[in-house]
Amino acid sequence: MSDIYIPGVKSQFDTEKIIEDLMKIERAPKVRAEKAIEDYKTQKTIWQDVGRRISTVRESARTLYSFQNPFSERVANSQDPAVITATARREASEQTRTFTVKQLAAADRFLSNPLPENYRIPEGTYTFTIGEETFSFTFRGGSLKEFAEAITKRGKDRLRADVVTVEPGTRSLLIESKVTGSTNRLSFKDDSEKLALATGMVERIDSASRTIVETPQLFSAGTSKVFTLSPPIQPTQKLVLAYETATTLKEDKDSTVQEAPSGPQFPGAGSITYGGITIENDPSTVDLPPWTPPPVPPRVDDLSVVTLVFSDGTKKTLPPIRDSTDFVGQEIPLTDFSEGKAISAVEIQNKNTHRDVSIRNLRIFNPEAREGLRPKNAISTAQDAILAMDGIEVRRPKNDVDDLIPGVTVTLTGVSDKPVKLTIEPDRKTAKEAIITLVGNYNRLMAELNVLARTDDKIVQELTYLSKDEQEEMQKKLGTLQGDSTINTLRSSLQRLISSSYPTSLERELALLAQIGISTDARKAGSSQGYDPARLRGYLEIDEKTLDEALAKRLPAVKELFGNDTDGDLVIDSGFAYQLNALLQPYVQTGGIIALKTSGLDTRISEEQKRIEALDKQLAAKEASLRRQYGQMEGALQQMQKTSNSLEQLNNQSNR
Repeated sequence: MSDIYIPGVKSQFDTEKIIEDLMKIERAPKVRAEKAIEDYKTQKTIWQDVGRRISTVRESARTLYSFQNPFSERVANSQDPAVITATARREASEQTRTFTVKQLAAADRFLSNPLPENYRIPEGTYTFTIGEETFSFTFRGGSLKEFAEAITKRGKDRLRADVVTVEPGTRSLLIESKVTGSTNRLSFKDDSEKLALATGMVERIDSASRTIVETPQLFSAGTSKVFTLSPPIQPTQKLVLAYETATTLKEDKDSTVQEAPSGPQFPGAGSITYGGITIENDPSTVDLPPWTPPPVPPRVDDLSVVTLVFSDGTKKTLPPIRDSTDFVGQEIPLTDFSEGKAISAVEIQNKNTHRDVSIRNLRIFNPEAREGLRPKNAISTAQDAILAMDGIEVRRPKNDVDDLIPGVTVTLTGVSDKPVKLTIEPDRKTAKEAIITLVGNYNRLMAELNVLARTDDKIVQELTYLSKDEQEEMQKKLGTLQGDSTINTLRSSLQRLISSSYPTSLERELALLAQIGISTDARKAGSSQGYDPARLRGYLEIDEKTLDEALAKRLPAVKELFGNDTDGDLVIDSGFAYQLNALLQPYVQTGGIIALKTSGLDTRISEEQKRIEALDKQLAAKEASLRRQYGQMEGALQQMQKTSNSLEQLNNQSNR
């Protein structure tokens, strides 16, 4: 029976492969569910991307009409930035000012004489003052470098020191204040004074300082006073006469016309009575000369009220004071007016007829003196900035001045005798950049919508500003939401906004975006360029020349075009940017259209995941059943194989 054969027995029957093939068929619903989940996740990601694009457009739109809109920004343009610059805030008004910078504010910077490289600073208590601020520390002694580091460490960014090499083989100690202004002078006390003298940083001088008037004194119109200096001062040093003055205008009473005098009074002429009848005499008559009112005293306006009196009896009138109700300071170098003569007195003479003058802090001093000390090697000395704005001279302790023009900080950078114009105007560059940003974000959103709604490869190819990776990503999205009503509705609504008109103060002259150079086709009329399908997809273009002209000449109306308060309630209620934000808000707000889309997709994903879990259980049971059935079949086949083998052996025995 060697020719007995049972089909499927032995190697001709592979049950494992049969089970796997059968299970592939059974797994088809699960594969479809998994594919559906991937599709839903892709759609969710796409909607989230659309939501982010919409939010970006909303933000750039709100920027153009919010309280912080760029149309209210201000910029300061200087005619000569090497002399003066400025920064303007939103509250600054448009204006042009003329500045002359006569002196920059500076701080004290003192250098010692050249010292040996191994010079040692002795132990002691070192005290420095800057204005009213004191810096004091105990030094154990050490090198110049160690001493400089100790000063800088305790100087709190207001006092510092360094060691510099002025001459080969020597070292010089530099001590400097970081605070500008004439009232912030650097002074030395305790061991600091000894060190400054020993190193040749300062030297002693005979101070000729005099305080003449400290508290305010009033000089009424027509009054004067002489302040004698005893002994007289010889202005051989760098002496300065400083004072502060204020003026008060009086009523012009002298201009009142005086009435004519009544003339002499005569006694009565008398009368007689007879028989009850009284007869009055005629009154006396006197011919008076015609009345001629006295002449009105001439008005005198003379602001030259301070005069130097010299020992030889001569006088020198100083420059006029400022006509100001507030006290204004002046400093007069005495060497410029004394001609080498000794000053014996200072005379205050108010020649004005309608103006009172007050004076205070009248003193003579040496600006370089530091309590009897004078710097020998001053790199710079503490001084105020002196500038004139529109001819009005002012002094400030810093080079950054923020109290001259409301909303503007002026920075002095150099000295110049020539007037420099500073113009405060709208920041048109920032406004233009904000408009361009909105247009760019709008176009990115429109490109996203076009790609999702259509299957034409040209749509992606037209987006030349995209990188290669971005183009590949767009290709994957192409047509994924084709036919979706939400996408199509949004595209149509955006295109309607572009062509709509918006009320402005210029009415029809400026009511459309196209009138400031923003449209879906910014080409000039008569352009030779042919048909371009890309211009039909809703993308915006900008004619920069037209936009620049509109911003330069019609800025208020351009601002209203993007956001306008039409009913005067101080709330924006019209304009392209306002309407654009209102259109997009329902899409991205909490519980909005995009949120509903992604929530619905999450629900579908959850349902498919539950279906997969159920299918997994069914597939596991099915596979177990198949393996059980095919196991039984394998057992039966093995039994049949044994029977076959027995029959074959029996047949072989019968043939012997």
